[in-house]
Amino acid sequence: MTPFDELMVHERETAALEQVAGRLGWDQETVMPRGATFQRGDEVAAMSAVLHERRTDPRIGDWLDQAEPRDEIDTAQLREIRRSFDRAVKVPGGLAAEIARTTCIAQGQWAEARANEDSASFVPVLRRVVELKREEAAHLAGGGDPYDALLDDYEPGATAASLTQMFGALRPRLVALRDRVLGAARQPRSLDGTYSEDGQIRLSRDLAAAFGYDFSRGRIDKAVHPFSSGNGDDVRITTRTDPGDPFNCIYSTIHEVGHAAYEQGVDPAFHLTPLGRGASMGVHESQSRLYENQLGRSRPFTSWLHARMGQVFGDTGLDAEAFYGTVNRLSQSYIRTEADEVQYNLHVLLRFDLERALIAGTLDAEDLEEAWNTRFATDFGFAVDRPSHGFLQDVHWAVGLFGYFPTYTLGNVYAGCLNAALRRDVPDLDDALGEGDTRPATEWLRDRIHRHGALHMPRDLIARACGGAPDETPLLDYLEAKFGTLYA
Repeated sequence: MTPFDELMVHERETAALEQVAGRLGWDQETVMPRGATFQRGDEVAAMSAVLHERRTDPRIGDWLDQAEPRDEIDTAQLREIRRSFDRAVKVPGGLAAEIARTTCIAQGQWAEARANEDSASFVPVLRRVVELKREEAAHLAGGGDPYDALLDDYEPGATAASLTQMFGALRPRLVALRDRVLGAARQPRSLDGTYSEDGQIRLSRDLAAAFGYDFSRGRIDKAVHPFSSGNGDDVRITTRTDPGDPFNCIYSTIHEVGHAAYEQGVDPAFHLTPLGRGASMGVHESQSRLYENQLGRSRPFTSWLHARMGQVFGDTGLDAEAFYGTVNRLSQSYIRTEADEVQYNLHVLLRFDLERALIAGTLDAEDLEEAWNTRFATDFGFAVDRPSHGFLQDVHWAVGLFGYFPTYTLGNVYAGCLNAALRRDVPDLDDALGEGDTRPATEWLRDRIHRHGALHMPRDLIARACGGAPDETPLLDYLEAKFGTLYA
């Protein structure tokens, strides 16, 4: 075999082991016994050590030096392998294993702390996670910005400085729109009633199928924090239920199907290679947020959803137009994942600033809850009432995902650009959505985004799909038009 062939065999085996490691995480969040947390920590640490050894194998450097790409795809494979190898060799194996062990344990302790509203029990393990991530960031940064080094794992090419500029442009128009909407005379009703868990799960399966999720290569389970896991031919999603709020289940499911449809839509020739996954978390979030909001909360689709909910649960007490308003209703919300489209990004900006301070060392884990509560009251105008509505609501910091949060808002920006291009190219899209048919949108996304996997760099991929460089203007224009009309 050529050096390139040998390298790709090695990468495919590593990718297969990464999928096994990911399955351990899925199991932990869905069906693992509570008492297995510490043992699972050792199992995850052992797997992490094996993977780190493979990712830092000296032969990779030799193969990279000798490999001769034959085409654009080979060149992109080598780009991704080089990037991963250069990052991996900077992090000591013992540190990688300790991060894996600690974050596995922290995840279990976070879930218990959240359930018990017990901040104090979580702070010690969070402090340890932050210490380890600071150490990892220092190794990766090599004298540069530690936060940028972590961010690069989720959004290659992005920097805190560039995101701060983009987010700074978003905030004024978002705050102004929120204040106008919450002060408007017209206010949609909230949803009343009790909605069975069985009915919500049944409806979630219908919605997943409607958005193109392939159940022969996936499944839906329940978890404390909804997520999508895996790629290629095994892509699993989770959701959660609340008897008083079926929208939580409905839109968590649609959101995760957006992630899963992306992974299931990657060209099969890329499976178990560095290109066989999404281009970045920002691009990934663009798919889930586009599915959830611009498609799933559109007037035509909510009309179909209104009828389907009536079939599953009986009369909601709302006609289709009032139901559309209720689905898109703005209200005071503590929870990011339940926030409306206008305020969602304000939740992300709070986390972006706090996690940068944690990594920089200007904020300690012991002071995080107070810092969160103070910032939340400033940004949203009301006080956090309990830890699960505050800094304990998200699992990300417990599992060490520092640098991940800003990709949610970046994904919204990308989604705004993609939605404008989709509407331009598929002018009769709303007719299909009114029938609960998302195929025109999914087929467009499969062609423009999904099938390419990580072939292109994130911003290049979005620019190719939309015909121009991404920026925040389409998202803001969409939000102002939609909610300006909805709230008169």
